[in-house]
Amino acid sequence: MSNHHHPVASQEILAERFRQDLQTGVGKALKHESADKHVTGEAVYIDDRLEFPNQLHVYARLSEHAHARITRLDVSPCYDFPGVAIAITAHDVPGELDIGPLVAGDPLLADGLVQYVGQPIIAVAADSIDIARQAAMAAIIEYEVLEPVLDVVDALNRQHFVLDPHQHKRGDALAALGSAPNRLMGELHIGGQEHFYLETQISSVMPTEDGGMLVYTSSQHPTEIQKLVASVLGVPMHRVTTDMRRMGGGFGGKETQAAGPACLCAVIAHLTRRPTKMRLARVDDMMMTGKRHPFYARYDVGFDDRGVLQGVKIDLAGNCGYSADLSGSIVDRAMFHADNAYFLGDALITGYRCKTNLASNTAYRGFGGPQGMMAIEEIMDAVARHLGKDPLDVRKANYYGQTERNVTHYHQTVEHNIIADITTELERTADYAQRRKDIIEFNRHSPILKKGLALTPVKFGISFTASFLNQAGALIHVYTDGSIHLNHGGTEMGQGLNTKVAQIVAEVFQVDLDQIQISATRTDKVPNTSPTAASSGADLNGKAAQNAAQIIKDRLTDFAAEHFNVTTERVRFQNGQIQVGERYLSFPELASMAYYHQISLSATGYYRTPKIYYDREKAAGHPFYYFAYGAACCETIVDTLTGEYKILRTDILHDVGASLNPAIDIGQVEGGFIQGMGWLTTEELVWNEQGKLMTSGPASYKIPAVSDMPLDFRVNLVESRKNPEDTVFHSKAVGEPPFMLGIAAWCAIKDAVASLADYRMQPQIDAPATPERVLLGVQRLKQTLANLTNNQ
Repeated sequence: MSNHHHPVASQEILAERFRQDLQTGVGKALKHESADKHVTGEAVYIDDRLEFPNQLHVYARLSEHAHARITRLDVSPCYDFPGVAIAITAHDVPGELDIGPLVAGDPLLADGLVQYVGQPIIAVAADSIDIARQAAMAAIIEYEVLEPVLDVVDALNRQHFVLDPHQHKRGDALAALGSAPNRLMGELHIGGQEHFYLETQISSVMPTEDGGMLVYTSSQHPTEIQKLVASVLGVPMHRVTTDMRRMGGGFGGKETQAAGPACLCAVIAHLTRRPTKMRLARVDDMMMTGKRHPFYARYDVGFDDRGVLQGVKIDLAGNCGYSADLSGSIVDRAMFHADNAYFLGDALITGYRCKTNLASNTAYRGFGGPQGMMAIEEIMDAVARHLGKDPLDVRKANYYGQTERNVTHYHQTVEHNIIADITTELERTADYAQRRKDIIEFNRHSPILKKGLALTPVKFGISFTASFLNQAGALIHVYTDGSIHLNHGGTEMGQGLNTKVAQIVAEVFQVDLDQIQISATRTDKVPNTSPTAASSGADLNGKAAQNAAQIIKDRLTDFAAEHFNVTTERVRFQNGQIQVGERYLSFPELASMAYYHQISLSATGYYRTPKIYYDREKAAGHPFYYFAYGAACCETIVDTLTGEYKILRTDILHDVGASLNPAIDIGQVEGGFIQGMGWLTTEELVWNEQGKLMTSGPASYKIPAVSDMPLDFRVNLVESRKNPEDTVFHSKAVGEPPFMLGIAAWCAIKDAVASLADYRMQPQIDAPATPERVLLGVQRLKQTLANLTNNQ
């Protein structure tokens, strides 16, 4: 049926619809746009795509040594297997070998030197993955083994860095430490974390007729895949198109790490002219790809008798692995968040980027921020134990103020700070004071099982620390039947970004969500995109889509006003209807009418975040557009004979500004907390003395299960607090900030152990606080107490 034959509703019906509110715009608790497909298994991931005829499958042979020279490399035995098409080494890459995201250091295949166990050396493509694996293992590789650096403290002492150290300074921290009434020093090891996305790294590529590539990839950064594939092939970027519909999880692990498989496939497809696919087995994925950076932190803190900090010196050493990857920005963010929600007084924060012979560590939800916060939260607990105070009282005494004590150690003023309000409200709703009394009483009468309680805040800066990344684009087409095609530069990894951006466009046009179709993120539709990271997906892409929609809406408004001879003020969009003076039109009618009068119904939108800058020379600036806040209260019970524990109850109050979608936001808060809790409790990465990852699968690496959830889990969003900044409909980012709420679980476990010393000593328990480490902490504390008693 052609558009102008659509039956036209009566003016009365249209007017009645106009008076109703839109049910699918922003602020509505709608389910994820692919929820039904996720549940039924109909959602199409790359491995679900029909395979191309003549498709090749790729397997990479990995280094068995953490540091070695390759003395012999012979791939000729690979060709003894029927079905093998090609076996490539570094010398077969036609363009640039290095695929480092920001600085060089990441060869696609090892070129004469291996720098970690798991580094790809050769890649074999065959008719099946099994043949490719057998053939790859038949290659002859001989090594001259070199001494590896595997320990972050060893790397720090040797000044073995991937990038130069950086410092933030305010005042004279050393003088403040010297004059403070109380002073404590300590250190903390903070473990890494495997991303453990359900869908492992995967790419599928098809060579095109002009020497280019169509790349289907599970990546948070389609533009970087486009750029690097073009680079390894030695062709311009316009020859490469990246297509990314959805990922089966990312969490930062697909920001840079997706490039390897995509580029290997592209090189092989280029050399063979056959479609090529690479999907990593879980063990290979965990061996090849980087994790959250483990950190070593040491601190020196001076404070008064109320626990208020006067001087702080913190060294943050990130274990970067063998190359820089994103470590520069990650350690920067750890430094930026070394304050969490607290005014540090005179401060000296130093970030070190330590080089070790491990897989190059990379982005992970929070991007260094969680590691930076861990040090200051350890300090808050240690100060409280030293003074015999409730840790929450010490935390509140150090919060940033509204009008003074409100400038960070990197000289950004903390504005619109609501952490004190959130804490007060959570104290009340979680009944903190009464439960603290009850727990102290319980512990007095329970010699073995000990309960712990902790309430910790989160203040998290929103924006990319690399300021040029704070930009986004979008493309919108309105068709003559009133349906809308939407494309933006963000990527959907299950977090609901597409749902939110569609709601934003629905709100602008005042149409139902069913009228909007979001297509796969593609580099030939929206160019030069930033990664979907830094919690900025909805902020950036939502604003760009809002801009594109508003451009078309303004055109439609101007057209309707001129066509019906009314002022633009008398043209109003509401619930799928448009009121033009006294007349009512449906959205499809207006779209069709505009087309016949030669009005463009397509627009690109663009947004860049304002106010952001950072002067690296001065170590000062305004690196964050705004801060998101939250707080978590955790209660735990610990068996002091075994170190085992259970999270009994968690109460969370989190700030998302004016929520775009409360249902999705609460899901993000719940998931963020559980993932953060997992990082600090059960998720332990272990390498052997040769630098081989021993926890390379779900049998040995324990992510939280349903049984690890708090028995009582209460999550609320801060009510009616619009973001004071001009974000999209005054919402706030919600991807990363909730992750750090998990710190409350770690603090609660330590609080339970501290009860053994009447809360006057801080237990030594590094993260993750596995049952073994908790038991060790219990034993150390008991030994210290025994020594004190004997000395008296």
